[in-house]
Amino acid sequence: MLSTFGVVFPIFALILTGYLSRRLGALGPDASRELNRFVVFLALPALLFDIMAHASWAAVYQPGFIAVFGFSCTAAFAVTVALRLRARRPLADASIDGLNAAYGNTGYIGIPLCLVALGPASQTGAVIATIFTACVLFGGAIILVEIGLQAEKRVGPLALKVARSLARNPLVIAPALGSLVAASGFAIPDHAEIFFKLLGGAASPCALVALGLFFAGKSAPKKRDDGAVGLLIVLKLVGQPALAWLLARYVFALSPIAARTAVLMAALPTGTGAFMLAEYYRREADVTSAVILFSTIASLLTISAYLAFGG
Repeated sequence: MLSTFGVVFPIFALILTGYLSRRLGALGPDASRELNRFVVFLALPALLFDIMAHASWAAVYQPGFIAVFGFSCTAAFAVTVALRLRARRPLADASIDGLNAAYGNTGYIGIPLCLVALGPASQTGAVIATIFTACVLFGGAIILVEIGLQAEKRVGPLALKVARSLARNPLVIAPALGSLVAASGFAIPDHAEIFFKLLGGAASPCALVALGLFFAGKSAPKKRDDGAVGLLIVLKLVGQPALAWLLARYVFALSPIAARTAVLMAALPTGTGAFMLAEYYRREADVTSAVILFSTIASLLTISAYLAFGG
């Protein structure tokens, strides 16, 4: 548990930094929104581009691992969206909630935690999970949110409007361009590489500070659906890793290290990507911020239990 806490502690420290900065007046009431816009339009696109531009497709092509982790994420996302739509939530809100239940903190917690708990052999799987989460799952959620926000119901015009919105979205454009760079074999110059590393490295810490600023700027929540918050946390910390374990053990028969990596990455708390979208689209920010905070706290117990008894 101490190793898990050591990896998770900086997350709480950054959230607390944002919270105190707002409460003490160091940053103003618009700081959370503006910092989140910096993440969405600059830092996160740089990070996604850098990840995709350096993806070694020969190394990450592990169909069994991709199937286990990808299906567990997709199932958690799809079940959540279906449940929230059944509860008469708009598609845009249901899609954000789907991210809350499926989008793990792979980069900031997952990669270092796998290295500490499982060793260097787990790093390829951790990178695969990060790429799937940050690009495939995230991109799919953006598409559904955009569909939900369009008033047009006819298929043709709706598809055109969504395509136009996606074509202007840096979170879609950046990984697509990175994939083209990787496919072309083009070597990014060193000075450009430093630029992307510096800018992309700001994504996670700035998003966590923005989350703390958001908490500090809110009064006691009046309309937050705490039942939904609890459901999303259970789906993320219990449902998704349980499905990954079943698939890894009984369906795809992964090697022990691959199976443990897949389950551990599926068991991660909700990442800040969900909050970035919630703030950017002005949907479900209260629920999302609560899920990120409380799932991170609860994951200290759930991940430690898995490492002690199942990993």
